[in-house]
Amino acid sequence: MTLLAGDVGGTKTVLALVEPGADVLTVVRQGTLHSTEFATFEAAVARFLDDGPKVSIDGACFGVAGPVVGGHVKTTNLPWDMDEARLAAAIPARRVRLLNDLVAMGEGMLALLPASFQTIQTGEPRGGTMALIAAGTGLGEAVLFWDGKRHIVVSSEGGHVDFAPRTDLEADLLRFLQNEFGHVSYERVVSGPGLFNVYRFLRSRDGASEPAWIRDRLANGDPSAVISEAGLLGEHALCVQALDMFVSIYGAEAGNLALKSLAVSGVVIGGGIGPKIRKKLCSRIFREAFCDKGRFSGLMASIPVRLALEPNAPLLGAARVAASF
Repeated sequence: MTLLAGDVGGTKTVLALVEPGADVLTVVRQGTLHSTEFATFEAAVARFLDDGPKVSIDGACFGVAGPVVGGHVKTTNLPWDMDEARLAAAIPARRVRLLNDLVAMGEGMLALLPASFQTIQTGEPRGGTMALIAAGTGLGEAVLFWDGKRHIVVSSEGGHVDFAPRTDLEADLLRFLQNEFGHVSYERVVSGPGLFNVYRFLRSRDGASEPAWIRDRLANGDPSAVISEAGLLGEHALCVQALDMFVSIYGAEAGNLALKSLAVSGVVIGGGIGPKIRKKLCSRIFREAFCDKGRFSGLMASIPVRLALEPNAPLLGAARVAASF
């Protein structure tokens, strides 16, 4: 039996051919594609399959950044329209399942070993519901609901709720982004593009001079990567301030999610940004914002918070689901 699993994001799409065994899933072939190079997801799948020996696909499952309703999804950060029946015919595959990307990630997290995580806040170990928040090209959120026997991953689009400023500076950030976008969600702040939005706001507010080397890097590279790297190394004060502000807001929204889901068993930080800025995430900036919930600050300090270090968790989760249906 050969399965096709995928992690479909706004920046990259990771696909893998997987063979399930008694207790293990074996990746036969894996590839990473630049999502924006393809007009449709079907074209991306065809490219991946054409790059290797011809195979018969028994089942396929894809975690997708967007709301999956009735086996159909329009991706949030790509112009792709994906449908389970249409994909089954195009691949072809006997069965296809589409999942929200955070559901796939959550399924993968449940299979990871403790060594795949780094502790941000120790908290108190106990059973119950968990929560997952993941900043990358966008901001994903999910709840891992404990039904008394196992965790059930519940999707959400919580990253698109209204951004709620906590300070005068954040209120100014909100007004800055409202002038540009109208509605301002947490994803406009806590994501790769969001970090650049924070930097642009601080640059416009402070009127600080921008060194030529920063300007050149921003023009010729990934702005969020440039800002995070310079911020971590302390190379430019504005980048340090932007990264600190980003991490604080990330911590605050992670705490919001924990409260709304009562995730007493823990919060997991997933996504591609976290491991790259782990030094900042493990600093007091994130923890203080996470715990700063007034009368519930004591409860928040008791919730374990971990950073996931395994980049293939969503792919693993999609493969697990493909093997189960």
